[in-house]
Amino acid sequence: MSNNMVEEFNSYRSKMNEKLLEDNNKIVKRIFNLDTNAFTDGALPKKTKELLGLGNSMVLRCDDCVRYHLEACYKLGIPKEEVVEAMSISLLIGGTIVIPHLRRAYEYWEALEKS
Repeated sequence: MSNNMVEEFNSYRSKMNEKLLEDNNKIVKRIFNLDTNAFTDGALPKKTKELLGLGNSMVLRCDDCVRYHLEACYKLGIPKEEVVEAMSISLLIGGTIVIPHLRRAYEYWEALEKS
């Protein structure tokens, strides 16, 4: 991975999200809106929701989602120890197939710390 992993991911994600939304598809727009609203403070604080999103993304093995939630956790100031503990639960639930995603998650967290 390049030294600008975080910048490259965010640039690509933004560019492609714009393309998706340009088509003005109601379903796509509603899913994006639902996703945005689901991760706001509510009965559960945003921090908890981001850790849940990270954990589910690990089990579902979605590297883009893992990166997105790792970055949200990082920006919220969630300590690495809490993030790692959350990911360890995902490893327990998801099994050894999650290990490659755990490796990439560690790599991305290190890139976040350097950015």
